[in-house]
Amino acid sequence: MTAEGDQTTDPDHQAGAATTADSAPTRRGRVAAFFDLDKTVIAKSSTFVFSKPFFAQGLLNRKAVLESSYAHFLFLLSGADHDQMERMREHLTKMCAGWDVEQVKSIVAETLHELVDPLIYAEAADLIADHKIRGHDVVIVSASGEEMVGPIAEVLGASRTAATRMVVDDGKYTGEVEFYCYGEGKVEAIEKLAAAEGYDLSRCYAYSDSVTDLPMLSAVGHPTAVNPDRNLRREATARGWPILAFSNPVSLWARFQSPSSTTLAATAAVGLSAVLAGAISYRLLRRRR
Repeated sequence: MTAEGDQTTDPDHQAGAATTADSAPTRRGRVAAFFDLDKTVIAKSSTFVFSKPFFAQGLLNRKAVLESSYAHFLFLLSGADHDQMERMREHLTKMCAGWDVEQVKSIVAETLHELVDPLIYAEAADLIADHKIRGHDVVIVSASGEEMVGPIAEVLGASRTAATRMVVDDGKYTGEVEFYCYGEGKVEAIEKLAAAEGYDLSRCYAYSDSVTDLPMLSAVGHPTAVNPDRNLRREATARGWPILAFSNPVSLWARFQSPSSTTLAATAAVGLSAVLAGAISYRLLRRRR
């Protein structure tokens, strides 16, 4: 993971605490780290990733697959602006009208590790682990459908998700959108989570690659641009936000295979996830010194 610009100081590591007139510590809200998904945590569009099994199961025809491939090529090449995202929303909602919800969930569950796991940026996985070891909630916020985002977030160890919801009638998608988790919609989602979970957004973090997520990045105290498109890079530079470059997609399963005897012994005592998170956090903190 490479960084451009200064890293934002973590308020949890600042010396001292704010006090009131009677010297009682000021109560501060909890901290969350909000991660966009596509090109921030994984190297491709999560919607595009599942187009092949959707085609194999008869949900997509060849024309739809080709259109998705072309849209994904443009997305990787230059990101997506507001008009492109709106066209993509209209295309996807029309395309999935009539799909059986349980079939979609089944396809995602059966192909998740094969298709998505190898696309997760190692740098993003390290950063997520770092936030978790510091006691922060991790929230995946994506314009993709909740049926895809939820399982991916679970693999990443995220605490919560916010994603697009489609209208369902009699177990099938109607082709209408109940909630579009995009642009200001992401702000709406994280503000609802903040109210429900007690997050102090001024202490929270957000990460995204796209200028369309400028509202979400602006809503928190510690925004960071990750693999930013041209417009977001310009905004981040002008506002003095940190810029990170993630470039190493790697399978999480491959990284954690064949633990040593020492690791196995530690696992019995405190659990593998805690050991891995601690090691990753230690490595990241050493880099920042």
